[in-house]
Amino acid sequence: MGTPILVTGGTGTLGRLVTPLLAEAAGAVRVLSRGSHEPAEGVEFVTGDLVSGEGVDAAVQGVDTIVHLAGTAKGDDVKARRLVDAAAASGVRHLVFISVVGADRIPVTGRMDRTMFGYFAAKLAAERIIAESGLPWTTLRATQFHELTLATVQGMAKMPVIPVPTGFRFQPVDAGEVAARLVELALDRPAGLVPDLGGPRVYGMDELIRSYLRARGRHRLTMPVRTPGDAARAFRAGANLAPERAVGQRTWEEFLAERVPAHR
Repeated sequence: MGTPILVTGGTGTLGRLVTPLLAEAAGAVRVLSRGSHEPAEGVEFVTGDLVSGEGVDAAVQGVDTIVHLAGTAKGDDVKARRLVDAAAASGVRHLVFISVVGADRIPVTGRMDRTMFGYFAAKLAAERIIAESGLPWTTLRATQFHELTLATVQGMAKMPVIPVPTGFRFQPVDAGEVAARLVELALDRPAGLVPDLGGPRVYGMDELIRSYLRARGRHRLTMPVRTPGDAARAFRAGANLAPERAVGQRTWEEFLAERVPAHR
């Protein structure tokens, strides 16, 4: 096998899709993970923690390209800094990062903003660390994955009366399509901030909830709620959307039909 490509977050929703595609295309993938995993064809797992920094220096050794997918609503800046420092010291030549549409347009200021929209601020902080690192880099911003959208509406549907933020819209995208695009970018030259990748259609929050309830054969009362704050105002203005980049193909309805058992 040749020089491995390092993937962080390789066992997450997106990473589980990116890793086999990269292994097939590049021949050798190294996955940085906090836990132990059984090796797979073309894939080696190394143990490390991007928050503490343990194992990160060893993980980047002998690597030319890193695909950084590990991220949460807290600590993304710490993880990016740990990774960037190790990558710079080892001579990495391309760092690919997945971010979110709206990271630069949704102001996260007050406590409620941080609670509801902290993910956007975390992604923006990591973006800036990578862009200012001196490493050659590529960042792709994508809209909300179908899986995250489903998890959100499933949680809301457990309530007897569902509070629906008025004016909130989403543009769900297929994680597999995002994964394929990330592999293309990883195998190409560093390109900086590339065009966004959005799902094929924009939906209101109420539409997403109703479609899920129909699929499950459930009935719930909904109650419109106007969410305060600057971030919510930006959301209502569509700052989390990329309608001009609706290049995804798989629709929310197709995803829902496959993932949610039909009501009988």
